[in-house]
Amino acid sequence: MKKNLQNIEIEIDKLTNSIENVITGDCFKTEIIHISEFDLKVISKKNKWLFNWKSEFKSPERDVYKLVITGNESIIQGLISLTEKQDHVYVHLIESAPFNTGKNKVYLGVPGNLFAFACKVSFHRGFEGYVAFTAKTQLIEHYTKTLNARIISGNLMVINSVSAMELINKYF
Repeated sequence: MKKNLQNIEIEIDKLTNSIENVITGDCFKTEIIHISEFDLKVISKKNKWLFNWKSEFKSPERDVYKLVITGNESIIQGLISLTEKQDHVYVHLIESAPFNTGKNKVYLGVPGNLFAFACKVSFHRGFEGYVAFTAKTQLIEHYTKTLNARIISGNLMVINSVSAMELINKYF
């Protein structure tokens, strides 16, 4: 069986109370919902998304969600792909929308919001908030500081119950 592990390489720009407009500082309520076949038309490399979300969507063991501003479900702010494991939720991929990356990003807080959602899913599924992911080597320290994640082995990191609850309380 071929392992298809992606290293998480998204930078947590700011932990906000939802998502925050970079210019105005205004915060917007968000929702996280399953993506649809229709969404896949705009989530493509042609539209500057980095990952193959169509492949994630078609993988039966993975759940793919989109982060949207409440009342505006057509504009995707970010995406996350999760799998339920025996005792935790595993994050395969996480990505901010192309317009939420780099120096000219529109909103702060997208990656933190998506990680908080993964923690919330973990609690709802009875895993006490535990979330694991494989980090890019150069971002391990960043995730330790921003998410309070801990290294389990190699680049495999985990967010524990206490850290998960802090993220959930910040975003939900």
